[in-house]
Amino acid sequence: MPVTTSYPGVYIQEVPSGVRTITGVATSITAFVGRASRGPVNDPTTINSYADYERIFGGLSLISTMSYAVRDFYLNGGSQAIIVRLHNGAKKAKLSLPTGAPDPNDELALEAANEGAWGDNLSATVNYDTKDPSDQKLFNLTVSEIDPVTQQPVNSERFLNVSVDSSNPRYLPKVLEQNSSLVRVPNDPVSGSFIIPNVRPADSNLVSTPLSPPSSPPTSPPAAPTPGSDGNRLTDDDFVGTGKEAAKQGLFALEKADLFNLLCIPPYTSLDSADTTSTSDVSASLIGQAVNYCKGRRAMLIIDPASNWTSKDTAKKEFSDGSYPGISGPISNYAALYFPRLKQPNPLRDNQVEEFAPCGTVAGIFARTDGQRGVWEAPAGLEASLVGVPQLSVPLTDDENGELNQLGVNCLRAFPVAGRVVWGARTVEGADRLASEWKYVPVRRTALFIEESLYRGTQWVVFEPNDEPLWAQIRLNVGAFMQNLFRQGAFQGGTPRDAYFVKCDKETTTQYDIDRGIVNILVGFAPLKPAEFVIIQIQQLAGQTQA
Repeated sequence: MPVTTSYPGVYIQEVPSGVRTITGVATSITAFVGRASRGPVNDPTTINSYADYERIFGGLSLISTMSYAVRDFYLNGGSQAIIVRLHNGAKKAKLSLPTGAPDPNDELALEAANEGAWGDNLSATVNYDTKDPSDQKLFNLTVSEIDPVTQQPVNSERFLNVSVDSSNPRYLPKVLEQNSSLVRVPNDPVSGSFIIPNVRPADSNLVSTPLSPPSSPPTSPPAAPTPGSDGNRLTDDDFVGTGKEAAKQGLFALEKADLFNLLCIPPYTSLDSADTTSTSDVSASLIGQAVNYCKGRRAMLIIDPASNWTSKDTAKKEFSDGSYPGISGPISNYAALYFPRLKQPNPLRDNQVEEFAPCGTVAGIFARTDGQRGVWEAPAGLEASLVGVPQLSVPLTDDENGELNQLGVNCLRAFPVAGRVVWGARTVEGADRLASEWKYVPVRRTALFIEESLYRGTQWVVFEPNDEPLWAQIRLNVGAFMQNLFRQGAFQGGTPRDAYFVKCDKETTTQYDIDRGIVNILVGFAPLKPAEFVIIQIQQLAGQTQA
């Protein structure tokens, strides 16, 4: 605004430059949705290492194929992941601490922080060595997780000067809710209030109180506590069942996550021999809904091959007739399928070699390639080696690879010296006969990267005066972003004019658009496409006649 002048002299005014830097978003944040042995449920949790996964979700587990996929993701170069834990009928374990009051129903009930049989290993001790020994409602609580093999604590939490008095700042339910990763005070399912006695638990400092039902059912809880359980294997309803989208649960729990670029849904198959019902792969219906969801979130789904694809012929037949993965049309370029499965040693089975889904490994290679070369580089080739994969379930020849590649199936191959590598970079829409402009994975991912970056980087435009000054600022800022990508080698062309364009003027935004509050920005780019076929022509020279 103009400076208000009042006295003779010099006035200084800072004028905005109009520069609003657009920052490129992350390109390889990978979301994993599936079963885990512990951890928060239907709550997307960001982790930055496999150590984070072990701490929050319990590490490798025979009931969780997702745990192996996350391990492979970090083993192959993954950086940031979002974990959504689901369960089917899992139960929370309960702890019961007697108070020593005359009424045997007065017991302090504690429950594991989340569902799973892991809570069966919890124990607790109480002592009265508090800051105010005269306070009959004050006590110290120690909760430990015991290793079932060594019977030694592997994780302990101590809460000093907690109280059963709701008026006390150290009210036990609130303290545990904010600070404990092991236990909670349960809520009454009807009233929603905490179930807690008016008497503090008895001093048990010398005797650990392990998981057990109370000596008699308490009057407040609706039912007597039971040991924890891991529940049954997942079904489609656990991902996309009725009401899941509205409640932001299952697959749609990712609505609570700000950004993800890749989605992995490992097979439902449990590795636990006691689970005799685990025979199915991710259903075609769920794959279709997951790809459609990825389209709305500007992400890509990495699809695992079916478990019965034990040969090239089976894979070719089922993929060609659409029985797996069951997606087609304009959403199929938001997914990529990789074949075959991996054969790796299982540490939980004395390192016996078993088959595992490749989605986590491939997602890690995506992240590694993005970090080293950029999202416009195909995550395939001799540098895209599969770390921790001694062999593949189906060895493929060049001719077999060729049959599957032209259909849009990306092959994993084994080569001398190079080892196991990703040898394909096509979307599910990448079949030759479809002639899609989104045939290649790097082209689709580059477009998604630009779209998401511009979507977030142009929010400031909303409600600005819709005329030439605004259009000039848009061209300046979007053009600077695209120029930076050009300089990094993200586009074809030797000059910016050949590589991209940004248009926002009276031709793209007419008076009719202005009257409706619309500004149109047209951005075009020439994508880099991978050199999928390298043709070397060799000619034998005949003897030349001297002139």
